[in-house]
Amino acid sequence: MAQQSQIDINPLKQAKANVTLTEQLLTQAIEKSVSDEILVQEALKQAVTEIAQAQAAVSQVQSAMQTQAKSKA
Repeated sequence: MAQQSQIDINPLKQAKANVTLTEQLLTQAIEKSVSDEILVQEALKQAVTEIAQAQAAVSQVQSAMQTQAKSKA
């Protein structure tokens, strides 16, 4: 039986945390959209950052999986 390398799933856990935080930030932006424009702008900026970090983490795992698949081929 071939030994299978483990893929580090910590980046996926980080991506999940980023997405959860993004959801909270967007909820806050929606709730405060009428009363606090500055807070909304800051929440949206942070949400963009969190989304970018989540995408990077998922890409990291995807790349590792592709590399692993190529090495097995």
